Amino acid sequence: MHTSTLDVIIIGGSVAGLSAAQMLGRARRNVLVIDDGAPRNRFASHMHGVLGLDGTPPAELIRRGRDEASGYGVRFRTGRVLSVDEDAGGGAMLVRLEGAEIITARTVLLATGIDDVLPDLPGLRRRWGQTVLHCPYCHGWEVRERPLAVLGTGASSPHQAELLRQWSDDVTFYTDAAGELAADVRSRLAARGVELRPERVVAIEESGSGGDAEGLVVVTAEGARREFTALFAASSLRPRDEAVRGITLERTSEQGVPLLAVDAGGRTSHPLLWAAGNVVAPMLAVPGAMGAGAAAGASINRELVAADGRAAEADRDPEAFWEDRYRGARAVWSGEVNAALAAVVAGLAPGRALDLGCGEGGDALWLADRGWSVTGVDLSASAVMRAEEEASRRGRGDVTFEVRDLDGPLPRVEGGWDLVTAAFLHSPVRLDRLDVLRRAASELAVGGRLVVVSHAAPPPWAPRHGGHLRLRSAAEDAAELALDPAEWIVERAEDRPRAVTAPDGAAAEVLDGIVVVRRLGRTGH
Repeated sequence: MHTSTLDVIIIGGSVAGLSAAQMLGRARRNVLVIDDGAPRNRFASHMHGVLGLDGTPPAELIRRGRDEASGYGVRFRTGRVLSVDEDAGGGAMLVRLEGAEIITARTVLLATGIDDVLPDLPGLRRRWGQTVLHCPYCHGWEVRERPLAVLGTGASSPHQAELLRQWSDDVTFYTDAAGELAADVRSRLAARGVELRPERVVAIEESGSGGDAEGLVVVTAEGARREFTALFAASSLRPRDEAVRGITLERTSEQGVPLLAVDAGGRTSHPLLWAAGNVVAPMLAVPGAMGAGAAAGASINRELVAADGRAAEADRDPEAFWEDRYRGARAVWSGEVNAALAAVVAGLAPGRALDLGCGEGGDALWLADRGWSVTGVDLSASAVMRAEEEASRRGRGDVTFEVRDLDGPLPRVEGGWDLVTAAFLHSPVRLDRLDVLRRAASELAVGGRLVVVSHAAPPPWAPRHGGHLRLRSAAEDAAELALDPAEWIVERAEDRPRAVTAPDGAAAEVLDGIVVVRRLGRTGH
């Protein structure tokens, strides 16, 4: 096992991967590009339609790109990735290479391209990218005004034949494998002067000495031989995304090709996985793949910046964070009791209660109104001050509020508390919530109850990706408390829907987790 602190692993080192690598290297990210040395355009001798680089060999562009990215600290290695998986903790990606090596990174970009699956026709494969071509925009200028053939391979072939008429008025379309042509298609092609040939093509051979020295010969089943400067054939497309097929990902399709679904920045439905270039957009030429890679690099860096910010917040002093939160707002909470808490506690006989993370005092004051002797504690002095002001306004001088570090000792009363409540004791900064709840449970009197109300799931308006709080169901919360069943009994562990108003004003529903634990006597009664 090889572990690393890599920010990004880019799988695929052609134009999309290199553009992302350059963008991320310039953003001072720790980047590794893993490439198997088989870009899609390796069969072509020159690229066209690439502004400022027209006619450049593809291998030369890759060499320049690697040199530029290396100058920004990007590292490269040759290899084949077998699989990509999420680590058990969910915070990183595991990239497995041939040879069983595993490399860990915070994010992964898949830029592996697509394979062209060619017709099984003798002589065709070895001329692919030379005189057997697929893209008029990439190669049409070089064979303009010359005799051209189109090999019917499927539903897209008629369009390819019609398109080629822009570059030459001598276009022959072998229709046998293209399927039955609709009457309007045949009429339109004929009107443009495209010759339709129904014969089955059985081989592609070298051009004879009397023909174009760089051309080829199309051989039909009847034995007819005809010379052309180039043959255009649409391949079947197979995205090279095998490495991520162990991850459940949303998919889409283009012209019948199943593809990973990505947003404008290349992010897939997995929050740590991006994809860019032909692997998700087969029709992209080199400039489009460059742009997609650059966009993915910027998107990845944006997510890493956000994650770095969350990590920095998590390392902050929690008292300072929560004090900033309350001091900087007029009021954080409504002042009303939490509905789930009220439903659970309403039938209990009043006693001594401790409210953890009391905030501005809504739950504590509700308990006091029902006869409980209440102490509320919170990290924020501003929150406690507001709670005290509200208690004074209501004439409730019998409620005590304290500013207290929840990581330290909790308030105690002789004989123990009859009730400890903790409503939404979640924190984006460092706070060992489970430890606080376990220590609070240990301060219960025999027969006393710990009541925990939590967010059991993100609200429906939360971002699809991201989120730094680990939200548990009530059952998971109860299990992770891991209280000794000889001393505590779980009376309730349920997830309860609650109607709310979303930030946009629409009606919505959130899920609250409710856990109630009662302390038993030593005899288990």
